[in-house]
Amino acid sequence: MKVLVVGSGAREHAIVKALGADPDVDAVVVAPGNPGMDAIALCEPLPAGLLDGEGVAELARHHGVDLVVIGPEAPLVAGVADVVRDAGFAVFGPSAEAARLEGSKAFAKEVMAAAEVPTALARVCTTVDEVAEALDAMGAPYVVKDDGLAAGKGVVVTDDRDAALAHARGCLAKDDGRVVIEEFLDGPEVSLFVLCDGVDVVPLAPAQDFKRVFDQDRGPNTGGMGAYSPLDWAPPTMVDELVTRVAQPTVDEMRRRGTPFVGVLFIGLALTSRGPRVIEFNARFGDPETQVVLARLQTPLGGLLLSAATGRLAEVGALHWSPQHAVTVVVASHNYPDTPRTGDPITGIEDATEVPSVYVLHAGTGRADDGTLVSAGGRVLSVVALGDSLTQARERVYEGIGSIELDGSHHRTDIALAAERDELHVG
Repeated sequence: MKVLVVGSGAREHAIVKALGADPDVDAVVVAPGNPGMDAIALCEPLPAGLLDGEGVAELARHHGVDLVVIGPEAPLVAGVADVVRDAGFAVFGPSAEAARLEGSKAFAKEVMAAAEVPTALARVCTTVDEVAEALDAMGAPYVVKDDGLAAGKGVVVTDDRDAALAHARGCLAKDDGRVVIEEFLDGPEVSLFVLCDGVDVVPLAPAQDFKRVFDQDRGPNTGGMGAYSPLDWAPPTMVDELVTRVAQPTVDEMRRRGTPFVGVLFIGLALTSRGPRVIEFNARFGDPETQVVLARLQTPLGGLLLSAATGRLAEVGALHWSPQHAVTVVVASHNYPDTPRTGDPITGIEDATEVPSVYVLHAGTGRADDGTLVSAGGRVLSVVALGDSLTQARERVYEGIGSIELDGSHHRTDIALAAERDELHVG
């Protein structure tokens, strides 16, 4: 089959790489893609941008594709999947109505309540006075979430009440601004992707990501600075429990509402002393967790995504996984997550891939006029390594990063370190 992937980041690069390894996938087209994907797939421009559903549908028609995979959240929330589906194509990605699970934190809480999904206590606020009252009711640490999309940076967790209020004011200043104030959840966090076809669900392997920009979870939230999988410290029954208590009830509730969820339900949760509690839902593959989950997936990806898009997940058997450990570390540009500097030359990627079982996925990269590879965003590269142990995977990924030159760049040095030291425990 032929697949069209929509997006331009490291998540999409990981998807394209995995699709290319599927013997049933003859060709992969990416719109708009990036220089890394250009080496392994046909990159096509999207002149009107990622939210141009008609443009995506026209590309799908032009190339005669069998499946369209929409990577980022913004086009999903904007209804691109609806336009492409209406044009007659199989689409892996939820409708605009179903994507509200990510597009609105308040809507997600409403669905969780109806489906009896365990989650944090929360209040939806539309005024500063309501925020102040909710902060005092919940207590520190304060958790303040922008109700809408914020590229992974709409959440503030702080002991500083003034900082919490300031973030809330910024969110409320937007058109129709709302914020969600939540209780703080203790315990290690987990990311779980669950493939959905509107009726049935198939979970992938769990991962853990790192949102704070600096080592030891310091600094502001980012889109994600690294991840690893598997989670040897997590309870062996965790995935089955999350399917039973979270994923399937949520998919059932969405179907009951007449807005079936087709695509990947990303469950972000905390394993608290009182059991798993959902922190958030996303309506797409997470970045950078996708990079490590797909690194270990041995079941061909194209067939899996097509089964989800066409209502045939019930026919999918047990998934096959590599026993190896995968670690990814994000190389970010100067000043990220604030206004990042772009246009800096990137060298050393080929040297990095000479380290055993290391490869590099492009995120925010571009080409200068002379063809030089340069930075073009905040998160520039995801360096991925596989190893027979978590220690070996970490050693390899950081050896690979040591070969990459990008002026002013930064990365975390402690991705998966606590797990390697066996410092993570549940209960």
